[in-house]
Amino acid sequence: MSGRGRLALCAYAATVMASCSMLPLVDPALWIVQAAFLLAIVSTVGALARRVPLARPLTVLAQAAVALLLLTLVFARQQAIAGVLPGPDAFVQLNALLQQGGSDVGQYAIPAPATPGIRLMMVGGVLLIGLAVDALAVTFRSAAPAGLPLLALYSVAAGLSSGGASWLWFVFAAAGYLLLLLAEGRDRLSQWGRVFSGSARAGRPKEGLFENSAPLAPVRTGRRIGALALGIALVIPAMLPALDSGLLGPGAGGAGGDGVGGTISAVNPLVSLQNSLNQPEDREVMRYNTNAQDTQEMYLRIVALDEFDGASWKSSERHITDVPDPLPPPDGLSPAVGTTEVQTSISAAGWYAQSWLPMPFPATQVKIKGDWRFEPVGRTLVGDRKQTTRGAQYTVSSLQVRPTAAQLAQASTPPASLIKEYTRVPDSLPSVVGATARQVTSGAANNYERAVKLQDWFATTGGFTYNTHVSSGSGTEAIANFLKEKQGFCVHFSFSMAAMARTLGIPARVAVGFTPGEPRSDGTMSVGLRDAHAWPELYFEGVGWTRFEPTPTRGSAPDYTRQETPAGTPSGPAQPARSAQAEPSAAPSAADSCPPSARRLGDCGPSAAAAVAGPTDSGPSAPALVGTVLGVAVLLVLPFLPLLWRRRVRSRRLGSGGRTPADTVARTLAAWQEITDTAWDHGIPPDDSLTPRKAATRVVLLGRLDGAAADSVQRAAGAVEQVLYAPDPRPTPGLVDDVARVTAGLRAGASRVESVRAILAPRSAVRVIWAVSLRWTRLREASAARTRALTGRLRRRGGDGGSAAGGLTDPA
Repeated sequence: MSGRGRLALCAYAATVMASCSMLPLVDPALWIVQAAFLLAIVSTVGALARRVPLARPLTVLAQAAVALLLLTLVFARQQAIAGVLPGPDAFVQLNALLQQGGSDVGQYAIPAPATPGIRLMMVGGVLLIGLAVDALAVTFRSAAPAGLPLLALYSVAAGLSSGGASWLWFVFAAAGYLLLLLAEGRDRLSQWGRVFSGSARAGRPKEGLFENSAPLAPVRTGRRIGALALGIALVIPAMLPALDSGLLGPGAGGAGGDGVGGTISAVNPLVSLQNSLNQPEDREVMRYNTNAQDTQEMYLRIVALDEFDGASWKSSERHITDVPDPLPPPDGLSPAVGTTEVQTSISAAGWYAQSWLPMPFPATQVKIKGDWRFEPVGRTLVGDRKQTTRGAQYTVSSLQVRPTAAQLAQASTPPASLIKEYTRVPDSLPSVVGATARQVTSGAANNYERAVKLQDWFATTGGFTYNTHVSSGSGTEAIANFLKEKQGFCVHFSFSMAAMARTLGIPARVAVGFTPGEPRSDGTMSVGLRDAHAWPELYFEGVGWTRFEPTPTRGSAPDYTRQETPAGTPSGPAQPARSAQAEPSAAPSAADSCPPSARRLGDCGPSAAAAVAGPTDSGPSAPALVGTVLGVAVLLVLPFLPLLWRRRVRSRRLGSGGRTPADTVARTLAAWQEITDTAWDHGIPPDDSLTPRKAATRVVLLGRLDGAAADSVQRAAGAVEQVLYAPDPRPTPGLVDDVARVTAGLRAGASRVESVRAILAPRSAVRVIWAVSLRWTRLREASAARTRALTGRLRRRGGDGGSAAGGLTDPA
């Protein structure tokens, strides 16, 4: 196999191996087989085009055309001309599939089903990346920049899976790239000829200056470097902390610890919450059985977000300990406040795997197997050594705290340290947040009344609308925008109420978890993805951290915030968080007769799944998505264009040529031109008015060259004079080595900044602009000359026609 063929095969393998990082995103993963087959066809077309040979841009264009034909054949065959050629209808179909794919990406959780739109995005993306890798590494012979599209492919997979792209897929992608680099190195090495060896190996007879064996030493060195790089790529990720996939999604990493201490780091559940609430299928996360008479208060709390930076809420980095038995008493809870101890048995679904353990709050005892640690401040359990909730079964003893409105209103001042920590707001918080809080709570006599006024304003009187499809928002203006637009979901309501409470001096934080769920026929409660929720917790001395519910149509407002509820009376029986129609329809369908808990488990047949309505917001449109990807690719590649052009020019100038006198002159002048441009890249502009020898002396002086580098410049200048002025030009051997020595000398004498600029932004790249300008001028001159010639011929023909006409009408 030729070197270029081997390089093309490695480019194909590198793309397929990097594409494996997207396997966890879609189920089933058969799309990778289709993408690999189509990419093989595109790579084969490129190999045939290079063998013809076609010009490099035409080779890339031919591959792109074939890729479009293949996508049309697979995804828009019925709309295509003759089943293959993409016409207007085919483009409409492909665009519709891309838009549907963008909508599906925003609706489904990972792994998403392989819908036609998602499959087109996956296969088309692999073909696009594969075409870019083949063009860079094989057509333009620059394997190193081909790592950029491979990195983009892996980064997209890792980003969408929120860290779900495991180390195995990273190894695949890294190994493919290293394979490509080694193939390019071997191809370049094979063009140098046999390896020169000054002495024979020990124990082996010397056959001459040139060994008959293949160039093993450099190849082995390249393999060792590749193996070392791959080893580093394997070790470094293992030493770095893993990326969490969110509080609610699967695959979250565990917390570190040594059995005694340790820490857990900050997380932000906003994206995970919104994704969970927007799932078209309400998958069951867990089910539980409890002896609590009032299940409306059975919020399953995961973690508390207590750090507010003005843009978002997150959990502080806290120390964790072994799980005590029993857990310490809740902070700030007085014996005068009524409590009821309840027992709850919880079973997590086999697919639900994340590090924080959902529990009723405040828990007093937890019985669970596995490596779990306790975070005392937030009273949460976090998995250690990659421990997750997948299939976990555990029992929790907890308290249902029932304060009265009077106890909350008469709460004493909290400790100063607690106030300092939990009322802190950043200076970047817009002033409208605090001003609105003061306006809403005007007339309140104490912090309890202020908290109730805030809750009621968000939930009932403020004109807010619950909407899970609005933009989550970011930055310090997110809360201000929410207060203006008055549309959002639980994250917006809880974050905003907690921030406003802090501006009023009320200690506040945000809790994340699940609402109580739906009752099942067997007496258990079923909690699904759509029960994911966030709510504010406000601190009152004597009661402790107290739940409030500002989100309209979600959860239930606590009894102690309802003015019409008599203090101390028991609350009513548990009610579902989301009720059905008030009156049954005349002709109920199968889906209507199926309870939500059974529909969540898939026990209602296909009609139930069809009855689930998907979100109306399709996310970013396909053109916007494609434009964003292309824009990022351009931004990544654009800075390297001068580098790529310079490498290509150097390779062409120093490549082998013919054996005629004209070829000798061309090779010598090309080597001198390379020395001149290299000096220019290092800050020594060319001076065409100087003779070669004077120009060489100038380069030596300004470049601070000495020794072999200075001799090489003078030798190259002498070679130029020889081929220009000698009657019989003769080639000067070793010019390529002279160029290499001059380049090394110039780099050694330049500063680090100058050396980097010479590589990434070579000054001689301006020759491209000059060449384009010259070609444009010549094109205009040629066009003007053709126009003048055509005008002259038309005039001459007009004159001849007039004479002929005159002759026919002349009576003489």
